[in-house]
Amino acid sequence: MALPGSVRRQPADRGLVSHCTHHHIVVFLLTFFSYSLLHASRKTFSNVKVSISSQWTPSCLNSTAPELRPYELWNSSHLFPNAEEATLFLGTLDTIFLFSYAMGLFVSGIVGDRLNLRWVLSFGMCSSALVVFFFGTLTEWLHFYNKWFYCCLWVVNGLLQSTGWPCVVAVMGNWFGKAGRGFVFGLWSACASVGNILGAFLASCVLKYGYEYAFLVTASVQFAGGVIVFSGLLTSPKEVGLPELGADEDGSVEEDANRPLMGNDDADDDDRNYSIQATDTDNQPKAIGFFQACCLPGVILYSLAYACLKLVNYSFFFWLPFYLSNNFGWKEAEADQLSIWYDVGGIIGGTIQGLISDVLQKRAPVLAISLLFAVGSLFGYSRSPNSKPINAVIMAITGFFIGGPSNMISSAISADLGRQDLVKGSSEALATVTGIVDGTGSIGAAVGQYLVSLIQENLGWMWVFYFFILMTSSTILFISPLIVREIKLLLHERRLRMLAE
Repeated sequence: MALPGSVRRQPADRGLVSHCTHHHIVVFLLTFFSYSLLHASRKTFSNVKVSISSQWTPSCLNSTAPELRPYELWNSSHLFPNAEEATLFLGTLDTIFLFSYAMGLFVSGIVGDRLNLRWVLSFGMCSSALVVFFFGTLTEWLHFYNKWFYCCLWVVNGLLQSTGWPCVVAVMGNWFGKAGRGFVFGLWSACASVGNILGAFLASCVLKYGYEYAFLVTASVQFAGGVIVFSGLLTSPKEVGLPELGADEDGSVEEDANRPLMGNDDADDDDRNYSIQATDTDNQPKAIGFFQACCLPGVILYSLAYACLKLVNYSFFFWLPFYLSNNFGWKEAEADQLSIWYDVGGIIGGTIQGLISDVLQKRAPVLAISLLFAVGSLFGYSRSPNSKPINAVIMAITGFFIGGPSNMISSAISADLGRQDLVKGSSEALATVTGIVDGTGSIGAAVGQYLVSLIQENLGWMWVFYFFILMTSSTILFISPLIVREIKLLLHERRLRMLAE
């Protein structure tokens, strides 16, 4: 008995292996490391918060600062009367960055679907590197300290960094089809975590010379990466004469493996997965509108869910080193190195969960199970003892169950949403959809960073973790309609396979 197209399974890696060329590998690596460098420069700021707070606070009111004489010289450049106000301002800078980053994502997605992705990405990387250099290095060298100047620079940095994610996801979407997308994007989305690790490593290596050198090193590496991207990134297979996705001669073998997860399950078996960015001189696709993208099935629900989840994930990103130093009294460099284990857990979680979702060909149930475990891991981490090995283990487990789903939503699921059957014939959609999902997530993360600093100051760190548990539970709530729908489809497919046997 023949099974319907929605039930037939192809090996997740069959199409991937048969169509992989050295161009695919180069694109994978270039997009991976370009976004890693963007994240490394963001991570630098979170890794040197204690040093910045010390620099901005008078030494007589700062227990971490040495007693230096003459007093007037060493305390003339302080911005804040005490460390608490300096910490609150650092949280405000996080919020400012994320709000501008969120607003920029909505625009960058639209721009990325209309301009050359390579130009947009390289411009954002190089320009952002210059802003980071001005913010952390040049101002310190010139001994120029001004709150409004810092705020303006961080707004510009957020707007420039927002060009990164929609562009790299769109490029990856052009080169890698549905076959094995969960695994490929799960592995590739580790770029953010690798960037965090790289940023923490670079900052901890040069922090003893001054926090300004941490900004200098990451900005220099990021600028060089932008030049390499401009010189070598291929945004579409058509640029080197390769066929578009779904246009292969053996397309019949790939028809089910390349079917978008978010597509109509009743669609005709002859449907193909079209390229997003590649242009055709005979029939150039038209870019989808912003509101059209918002109305695509699943976009709003996943956007709202990601707003809650990214709030938690980015709170760990921005505040974990500070929490370890503040709560346990560990040295800043040691806290920076220990915080890497959260990202290690996220890398493993995103890859394994993406692979499982490929096997099931369903994303939402995998997310739900992981997020349920995330609630328990958050509760456990909030009660971690003052032991670095135990803290690192629980931290990695927490990263596995929080970072993994976050990576899936921002990469593989965004690609699924942007390649639905509804956008065929108007397929310039992936960067726009990615911008909407990640932009909404960044708004939630921006609000969260201010709330974290406020809750911590008034109620303590334990209540911060209770807040994280609430947001993780809200993530499950928002995608619950999709969870129910996909579980019903899984049960239906199982019944059909049993009948076929």
